[in-house]
Amino acid sequence: MRKALTGVVSLAVLIGTVGATGASAGAATAAEPATKRSSGAATSSEAGNEDIKDRILAIPGMSLIEEKPYPGYRYFVLGYTQPVDHRRPSEGTFQQRVTLLHKDTSRPTVFFTSGYNVSTNPSRSEPTQIVDGNQVSLEYRYFTPSRPAPADWSKLDIWQAASDQHRVFTQLKKIYAKKWLATGGSKGGMTATYFERFYPNDMDGVVAYVAPNDVVDREDSAYDRFFRDVGTKECRDRLAGVQREALVRRAPLQKKYKELAASQGWTFDTVGSLDRAYEATVMDYVWAFWQYSLLADCADIPADAQNASDDAIWDSVDGISGFAAYVDQGLERYTPYYYQAGTQLGSPDIKQPWLGKLSRYGYQPPRTFVPRSIPMTFDRWAMRDIDRWVKRNARQMMYVNGENDPWSAEPFRLGRGAKDSYVYTVPGGNHGAKVSGLADEEKAKATAAILRWAGVAPAAVEADPAKAKPLAKFDKRLDRRNGEIEREEATLRP
Repeated sequence: MRKALTGVVSLAVLIGTVGATGASAGAATAAEPATKRSSGAATSSEAGNEDIKDRILAIPGMSLIEEKPYPGYRYFVLGYTQPVDHRRPSEGTFQQRVTLLHKDTSRPTVFFTSGYNVSTNPSRSEPTQIVDGNQVSLEYRYFTPSRPAPADWSKLDIWQAASDQHRVFTQLKKIYAKKWLATGGSKGGMTATYFERFYPNDMDGVVAYVAPNDVVDREDSAYDRFFRDVGTKECRDRLAGVQREALVRRAPLQKKYKELAASQGWTFDTVGSLDRAYEATVMDYVWAFWQYSLLADCADIPADAQNASDDAIWDSVDGISGFAAYVDQGLERYTPYYYQAGTQLGSPDIKQPWLGKLSRYGYQPPRTFVPRSIPMTFDRWAMRDIDRWVKRNARQMMYVNGENDPWSAEPFRLGRGAKDSYVYTVPGGNHGAKVSGLADEEKAKATAAILRWAGVAPAAVEADPAKAKPLAKFDKRLDRRNGEIEREEATLRP
């Protein structure tokens, strides 16, 4: 997909996992139980009055990076020793960052991942607020600093990443004995799904937000249909007008881009040229708007692009797509994502017919954004396996999509084999869609399911799901509202 977008057990103790020699082969032999696991583990009372930090650091391979205070919680940033290859754990390790927002071992725990870097500041995912629980957050392998050195890129795949989560869970479950939920948004929602597919006995429920499901990489007509109908014609016309003008005025705007790159020290070795980086940014413009903005934001798009100034066109594209996205310095952090998009996850290739013949390169594939020194081969079976498994075996899984989010154009769908699982769509929602943005009846039903899966549904909610609401109050420092998206830079990736 495209850009808009921690102690361990002794290495002698092997993880309980599939035994095949590839992600797809491993997927074919993973257990597929009919019901979720119980919370049968050591009770929280066994540790007596031992400080939680001491208990966490007693896990072999766990180390403390820092502890940060937050009212009502203990918050730890940790390092965890992981094998580079979970099938051959003796062949090298790396340090993976984990954060822990600790409330109480008597509460349920939410396992969160963004699918990218981990934030080292306290925050709560929506399920953590709903169940008033603990939260473990894991940095995805190969996102620095959680990257082996030297990096064997063949060990960056969805099964290896799921196995990272499994090892963390296996150790922390001994301390946090109540029920666990996996969650994440976008690539994090995909990651939560893959974790459930490969280790279906670990979690008691999954809540995946705006998670794309690109089953057949070369079939992207769903995205073309999405952009044909999304929003209003007036808004689509405004966006198309600005995008066209950005390509028509390529020469003067690229002069501005060249000057900016020189002042910032930006280079273009990975994509190959300033022209390719410029066009990639412009081609992302419409997608990025719908990913990060709402229909009401169309009012900020120049209505008469042909008569708008160069600065107005530049500012609109830069503010929505971001001209820093495809320079070497902007790409380096996301190399692991583009590598996965080009080897397993897939990536959309949209037509954008309103541009006519103005595009020189088309929608550029992930290979363009990964250094040529890193080999890439696409596995066309990986996502088909995931899709088939979800349809046949989903248990206590929830997908929350945004109506106006491009990444929701190819969503996960449930089949006849799914049980106690749900798909919801937030009306007018973007890539920040949350349960809190659903219509009241669906919001209560989804909240009730999350509480039930976590084992903390009040009796009143068990009797009447319409009474369900989050157990913890909204905290503006810890929580995000529906539609809010964390953006360190303007990017177009899941």
